[in-house]
Amino acid sequence: MNVVILIGRLVREPEIRTTQSGAKVARYTLAVDRRFNRDGGQTADFISCTAFGKGADFTEKFLHKGMKIAITGKIQTGSYTGKDGNKVFTVDVVVDTQEFCESKAAAQEAQQKVEMSGFLDIPDGIDLDISAELPFK
Repeated sequence: MNVVILIGRLVREPEIRTTQSGAKVARYTLAVDRRFNRDGGQTADFISCTAFGKGADFTEKFLHKGMKIAITGKIQTGSYTGKDGNKVFTVDVVVDTQEFCESKAAAQEAQQKVEMSGFLDIPDGIDLDISAELPFK
């Protein structure tokens, strides 16, 4: 069974695209805190997420950088050939459901803190290239 449940904060504004067939696709990255770190510091995993159709509409209307959300979905792997000719392997969560994890006021406060502190800036060495074109049918 391929089921994923994640709670995290959006790293940046979601990217919304429309496929050639007219279907809407939303892509975003969630920063999901790890519970255990040997050094005692806070660490996170950065998970690429993709929502289609009504999920993409919801994302476009309601989700913004810094918001804490819960999602369910499934892991999907794939690959494509990069501009440099090398094969790139991908791991994404295809989103089935998305829910808010905090009130609107708390989300706005968190977003302001994120923008001021740079908390969700991507660490060096983490490649979060979500600009790659995926072959949607």
